[in-house]
This record gives sequence, C-alpha cells and structure tokens, in this order.
Amino acid sequence: MKIEYQPIGIIHSPYKTPQGVPLQPTGGEGIQAVVEVFPKYVEGLADLEGFSHIFLLYHFHLAGKFSLRLKPFLDDQYHGVFATRAPARPNPIGLSIVRLMRLENDKLYVQDTDIVDQTPLLDIKPYIPEFDVQYATRLGWLEGKLKKLKEARADERFSK
Repeated sequence: MKIEYQPIGIIHSPYKTPQGVPLQPTGGEGIQAVVEVFPKYVEGLADLEGFSHIFLLYHFHLAGKFSLRLKPFLDDQYHGVFATRAPARPNPIGLSIVRLMRLENDKLYVQDTDIVDQTPLLDIKPYIPEFDVQYATRLGWLEGKLKKLKEARADERFSK
C-alpha cells in the first residue's frame, strides 16, 4: 500500500535550521510565524478565523534517518520512538497547536511556534477543547522532566 500526501502550504518561521528550535509550542511562547496556504486550498480557510488555536500537521522535511530507539531531548536515556515526539520517525509527521492571531487571504499569522522555516504544511484543524483536552494521569518517562521544557532547544541529533 502506497500513501502519498501533497503539501497544502508552507510554514515561514524565524528558525532557519532545526538547531535551536523550541521542543514544543509551549517552549516557543510568543514566537510568531506565517502559514502560507497554496491558492487552490484558500477556500478551505473559510470560518477558521473564529478559532483561537489550530493544529498544524506538517512534514519534518529536515529530519534525518529514524531509529526505533532514540535518546530524546529531555532525557539521557533511550526510549522507543513512539514514546517520544522526536522528528526523526518512520513517517516524519509533525503536530503543533498554535495560536491563530489573524487570517489574511492566504496567510495565517500564528504565535507560539516550534516549527522550522520552509516546513511543508499537510493539514490544518481547529483546536476544540471539548474534543482535544484530556487529563493525563501518567506521563511515562517524562515524569519530572517537563520543568526543562521552556528553556530546552533542539540540537542536531535528529537532522539530516
């Protein structure tokens, strides 16, 4: 079975390389980016401006070769790739919840970003707390490590 996706746009951010990118949108608080949607998909942006936050799904275009066990940014131990949010994965798909500041024609102005410049956009979905907020009772290997998140930044370990 072959599955293919085509980008619907491109993400423009201040991060020119993966090194130094915040590890999650909460680590990129206040960082602005512009999501450019390709002309043939602009009609699909109708009514999106009514949402304060959106999910961006994108292709980790600069991710290197994946490994099923890796050492993530917030730990010095190896973990299974599916127990991490590392960009080097069998299907290098990224997911970020960002704040939608405004929509102008084919551009979404967003904030709280953790995405490298020129990243291909695969999809956009509205963030809806009643659907998306879940109370986590276990955080696995991340227990006690999240206090480092705001200051932590990506290095070269998952890049091409």
